[in-house]
Amino acid sequence: MIRIAVLGDIGSGKSYFAKQLKIPLFNADDVVSNLYKKSKSLFIKLKKLFPKYIVSFPINKDQLVKIINQNSSNLKKIIKVVHPMVRKEMNIFLKKNKNKKAVVLDIPLYLENKLNLETDIIVFIDSNKSQVIKRLKKRKNFNIKTHRFLQSLQISVLEKREKADFVVKNNFVSAKIKKEAKNLLKKILI
Repeated sequence: MIRIAVLGDIGSGKSYFAKQLKIPLFNADDVVSNLYKKSKSLFIKLKKLFPKYIVSFPINKDQLVKIINQNSSNLKKIIKVVHPMVRKEMNIFLKKNKNKKAVVLDIPLYLENKLNLETDIIVFIDSNKSQVIKRLKKRKNFNIKTHRFLQSLQISVLEKREKADFVVKNNFVSAKIKKEAKNLLKKILI
């Protein structure tokens, strides 16, 4: 099985591109969101850590943003609880799809968490920074301070680009991205 990891800056269009590959997709953000909505054990663990903020189930993302904005070290505490659960889900996904030709891994901290294997194919989504910020500002929970902090946890965009086997330029034109995804998949699966 070929593992294709899609990397890029926050808001660069990684998830959209990953979906366009139309092969089994592991999206870590979706898994986290699902855990917040459905995992009572995650709720209990986070409530123990932050009883003032985590008051009701399901976990509200706004509560987590407040926790992080109150003290940036709180994010590391959240990560320590959430990431093992996400990794477990990823392993289940990989096992379930072991007989597929290829899978896509859309995981924001893919390199930072050392999830990459030597044989993985890394695709970097290259997007115009001002376009990205403009798009991010349209998101409901966008906060520039939180955004900068999250970026500080990640390997630089330049370093991600250098590690990539393929670079896809994203100008946020849907038809172009769909075509890029189709062409890239042909190159990889040959």
